[in-house]
This record gives sequence, structure tokens and C-alpha cells, in this order.
Amino acid sequence: MRQLILLGVFAAGLAPGVRAAGLSTAEAKRIEQAATVLKEIHTAPDKDIPQDLWDKAACVIVVPSLKKAAFVFGGEYGKGLMSCRHAGTWSAPAFMLVGKGSWGLQIGAQSIDLVLLVMNDSGMQKLLKNKVSLGAEASVAGGPVGRDARAATDAQMKAEILSYSRTQGLFAGVNLSGGVIKTDDDDNADLYGSQASAAHIVTGGTVTPPAVTEPFMMALKRTM
Repeated sequence: MRQLILLGVFAAGLAPGVRAAGLSTAEAKRIEQAATVLKEIHTAPDKDIPQDLWDKAACVIVVPSLKKAAFVFGGEYGKGLMSCRHAGTWSAPAFMLVGKGSWGLQIGAQSIDLVLLVMNDSGMQKLLKNKVSLGAEASVAGGPVGRDARAATDAQMKAEILSYSRTQGLFAGVNLSGGVIKTDDDDNADLYGSQASAAHIVTGGTVTPPAVTEPFMMALKRTM
């Protein structure tokens, strides 16, 4: 009987949609919102991230519902998810923090969604440091929008990070110079345990995505 009970508990822990024990409702909601952002921008090919850039990206970061007021009253950072590729497969996602730069007052909206494509391993390694300054330590440019990347400028194609914003239904490239990105160690500990670092989660290739992250993992595949 005891063995049956233990097997039942183990199976429940593997059930789809089960939230990790230490994960808060807000953290789980952020995963769902990040998945929704990727799904919605992919439904309009003429206003989407070019597929050829998406296929070349080493990592992607999605920060849903970043509110300007949060920078005033709720702290310095907006929160999102980062996943990187291993042999064509997306890694388990790690929580990341994106800090306000001079762009915060230029966007002119109460709430925005951010999508960042990290275009090479150099950019990925920089983002996994304690904190990286966009534009200073890691080159960043507003990404081109459309069916392909042939309209991209030379500066865009050389940037380590291509950045996009969505506000009030409009999706476009945005310059995030002056902002900062760092790993969200507290939220990652809630999802993966205190010993898991963001670098290990997204580059180790051995961390299995928790069931609660399944919507985000499916959205990364850009299947309709």
C-alpha cells in the first residue's frame, strides 16, 4: 500500500500543468503570459519576427506586461523568461530581470511586452553574467519586422541582441540601449531549486522543462 501511495505522489508530480512546489501564482502567470505574447505575434506574419532571424537566434527572452508604473512603485525591474538552443532544441526556461533604461519614457505606453533575440553565443554568455548593460557591454538594436530579414540594416545584423516591443497591439523594433539584464535567482530557485543557476538551466542541456513551462516551450516552436 505504501508503494502505491508513493507511486501516486510521483505520478501527480509529473502531471501536465502541475505547478512547481515553490512557484508562486504570479510566477506561473508570467510563464503563461510570455507564451501568449509569442503566440499572438506569430499569428500575423507581416508583423512578426522574421523567421530566418528566429531560426538563427541563440536565445530568446520574453518579458510580458512590463508596466511603466512598476519602475516607480514596484521596483527597478520587469520580469521575463529566457530559453536558449541546444542542437536545435530549446532549453528549459530561466527567469530573467530587465531593468529600465532611457527607453522607459520614450515608449509612451502604460504596458508593453518585450521580446529579445540573442543572436550569438557571445551575447548569451554576457547575459548570463551577474548584470549586463545593454548598448555598453552587449550591443543591441531594434529588430526588423516582417516575413524576412532582408530589410535589416548593417547595424541590426551585427548586433548581439535584437529587441522588439508590443504596445496597444503594435509590434515593432525598439532600442533598449541603457537598460540592464540580469538573472532572476530568486524565481529560478522557486522553479528549479536553490542550486540551479540560470546558466546551468539554459546552457547545461540537462535540465528538463517543468510541466508548468509547457505553454512557453510550445510557443517557442512557433507552431500554429
